[in-house]
Amino acid sequence: MAFEEAKERLRGSIAPVITPFKEDEQIDFDKFQELINWQIASGSHGISVTGTSGEPSSMSEEERIQVMEIACKTVNGRVPFIPGTGSTNHQETLRMTKAAQEMGADAAMVIVPYYNKPNQHALYKHFKAIADSVDIPIILYNIPGRTAINLEAVTISRLAEDCPNIIGVKESNKDFEHVNSVLLHCGRDFNLYSGIEVLCYPMLAIGGAGHISATANVAPREVAEVYNRWAMGDIKSAQDLHYELMPLNDVLFRDTNPAPVKAALGMMGKIKPILRKPLDVPSPEIRAEIREVLLNYQLITEDVQL
Repeated sequence: MAFEEAKERLRGSIAPVITPFKEDEQIDFDKFQELINWQIASGSHGISVTGTSGEPSSMSEEERIQVMEIACKTVNGRVPFIPGTGSTNHQETLRMTKAAQEMGADAAMVIVPYYNKPNQHALYKHFKAIADSVDIPIILYNIPGRTAINLEAVTISRLAEDCPNIIGVKESNKDFEHVNSVLLHCGRDFNLYSGIEVLCYPMLAIGGAGHISATANVAPREVAEVYNRWAMGDIKSAQDLHYELMPLNDVLFRDTNPAPVKAALGMMGKIKPILRKPLDVPSPEIRAEIREVLLNYQLITEDVQL
């Protein structure tokens, strides 16, 4: 019953908050807490950290746990808290997921291991071992563009059947046929989240539970409002907002996430636009495009420079 209740609570726009860094590339925890508070005040329905947008692969385990703990304390139960705990290393993923449970996270989001390209049977064993190690809900994270392997719908279904705490999947997968198959195989009570910005609205239409969209870092109120309007049955208005957000969604993915998002937040005065190597800020040409779009959305004023 607890996991069924979690499915209902973990719905809407779950903002995947970036990790701000200082000039010396140390984590700026003051700005980090400000971002989380801004997200909640702006209507985001949940907070996620240390996912793709949070640059977890550039952090040590100790830094990731510190980020998760500070985020959990800052959220303080106001909305659900869902840290990303996965990595390319199985034992590290186990440690991170157990740490998420110990600190009081509402769920853990676990990415398909990247770089090593496990087969479907290996993925099943990996995720089942993680789910069996904790009592909190698990949201799988399928992002084949980053991991070079797709978590197939039949594998997700097998995991959902064998692991009651695997309650959903974040699908950063442009294959809309695949995401339909997930709900077909797993049942429409399985929580499907869009991680592809242009599919946030379409996934709601097929029975999705919400979205975990990097664009929420820049326009949290609008991204949350897409879900709100849909949930209230205001379909036409939700569609309108979906199309209104498309230019912003587009420009925020002209370069590898979260580089454009950090550039935008820098122009908005929220953070210093610093990424840890090997990532870096977008080119001046892309930053100029970002500035133009932010101006059009009235997120910055004319005096803001690149």
